[in-house]
Amino acid sequence: MCPPIPCGPPPPPRTPPARPPLVAETRLHPAELILPAFVREGIAEPQPIGSMPGVVQHTRDTLRRAAVEAAGAGVGGIMLFGVPAVQDATGTAGTDPEGILQLAIRDVVSEVGDQLVVMSDLCLDEFTDHGHCGVLAADGSVDNDATLERYAEMAVVQADAGVHLVGPSGMMDGQVAVVREALDAAGHQDTGILAYTAKYASAFFGPFREAVGSSLKGDRKTYQQDPANAREALRELAQDVAEGADLVMVKPAMSYLDVVRQVADASPVPVAAYQVSGEYAMVEAAAANGWIERERTILETLTSIRRAGAEQILTYWAVEAAGMLR
Repeated sequence: MCPPIPCGPPPPPRTPPARPPLVAETRLHPAELILPAFVREGIAEPQPIGSMPGVVQHTRDTLRRAAVEAAGAGVGGIMLFGVPAVQDATGTAGTDPEGILQLAIRDVVSEVGDQLVVMSDLCLDEFTDHGHCGVLAADGSVDNDATLERYAEMAVVQADAGVHLVGPSGMMDGQVAVVREALDAAGHQDTGILAYTAKYASAFFGPFREAVGSSLKGDRKTYQQDPANAREALRELAQDVAEGADLVMVKPAMSYLDVVRQVADASPVPVAAYQVSGEYAMVEAAAANGWIERERTILETLTSIRRAGAEQILTYWAVEAAGMLR
C-alpha cells in the first residue's frame, strides 16, 4: 500500500513560464554607456596606461578611430580628456583654441558628431603643473573665484570647438552658474552641462592621475566631498539644478551606489554615474589573476549602477560592454 504521498519518481523540475530576460527588473542598453577617452599631445603612437590595462592615451588619429568604433557599437557618448605637452600654473593649454582638448573635440565632432554625444572634461587638473583643479592662491589653497574665471573661458573654447556637453568636474562653488552664463553670453545656448554634482575625495581616482599625467601633490579634500557624507550630495544637487545643469553625476559609482540612488530619487534631470579608474583597475587585476570571471563581473558592476538609478554610465568598458549586450 502506498504512503499518503504520491508514489513513483518525483516530477521533473518545473520550468518557469517567464525566462529571466523577460522578467529582469533592470536592463542595460549600449546607448546608456559613455566612453571616457584620453588624447595626448605630441605622441605618434597610443601610449598604454599601466594601471588601466586595455586603456591608452590616444593620438588624434587613434582617437578618431576609437570614436568611430564606439559609435558603431551603439554607445551613447564619449567624454574627452586632454593631456597637453606643457603644463603651467594656470592651465593655459585648457583655454588655448589650438590646445589638444579643443583639437580633439573638433576631430571627434567632425568624425561622429551626428552619431555620438560628444562631451569634454571642463577642469584644470590635466593642464596645471601642480595638478589641482583650479588656480592656486598665494598660500597654496585653491582660489575658487579665480578658478571660476578660468572655467568660463574653458567652456567657451570647448563650445567653439563644437562640443555638445561640457562636464565641469572641479567641484568649485558656483561653477555651473558661471559656465551657463559664459556659454549663453557667447551664443552657445544649445551647449549642455553635465554637472559633476557629487564628486568625492576618493582613493579610487589613483590610476586616472597616471592617465592624465597629473603632478598632484597632496589631495583635493578641501573642494571634493567627504566620502562619509550623503546628504551633502542632495544639497549639491539642488544647487546645480538651480544653476542650470542639464544632467548631474555621481563619481565614483560603485562605492557610492547609495548616493546614486538618493540623487536619482530626488533629481528632476537625468543622472549619470562614473565607474572610475580604480574601480576598473580592480576588476581587471582580479580577472587577470583568475579570481573572478571578467565578463560576468563587468556586466554585474554596470547593472548595479543602473539598478541604483543611473541613467547614463561612464565606463572604460563602454564599447566592450555594448558588444556583450547585443
